[in-house]
Amino acid sequence: YPTWKRTLARRARESQMKRFCRAQAIQRRLEEIEVTFRELEQQGIKLEKLLRDENESPAAQQTQWTNQLLYLVQKKNNLMSEESDLMIAVQELKLEEQQCQLDEKLRSYMNKEDTLKTPEDEKAEQEILKQLVEVVNKRNVLIQLQEEKRLSEL
Repeated sequence: YPTWKRTLARRARESQMKRFCRAQAIQRRLEEIEVTFRELEQQGIKLEKLLRDENESPAAQQTQWTNQLLYLVQKKNNLMSEESDLMIAVQELKLEEQQCQLDEKLRSYMNKEDTLKTPEDEKAEQEILKQLVEVVNKRNVLIQLQEEKRLSEL
C-alpha cells in the first residue's frame, strides 16, 4: 500500500472507533434517562395520591406538593427533550457510518483505471454516488431539524 492508502485506512478506523464510542455514550445516557423517567413517575404518583387523599391538609402543604409535582413534570419534559436530541444523534451516527461505507466503495471504483472499468462498474459507481447524495441530504435534514429545535427552545 502507498502511504496515502494506509493513512486513509487508519483515519477510517479512527473515525469508526469515535462513532462507536459516541454510540456507546449515547446508549448509556438513554438508559440513564429511562431509569430517571421511572423514578420521576413513581415520585409523581406518590405526590398525586397525597394531593387526592389529603384534602384536609393545610393549604401550604398542598401548595408545596403541587409545586413539587410541577417540578417533576418540568424535569420530565427536559429529559424528554434530551432523549429526543439523543435519538437524532443516533440517526446521525447511523447516517455517518453509512456515508463512510459508501465513500469507501466509491473510492474503490474511482481508483480503478477508466480503461479497466466495465459498464457494470460504471453503473455501480453511479448508484453509489446517488446513494451517497441521499445520505448527505438525510444528514442535512437532521441538522436542520436540530437547528429548528434549538431555535424553538430559545
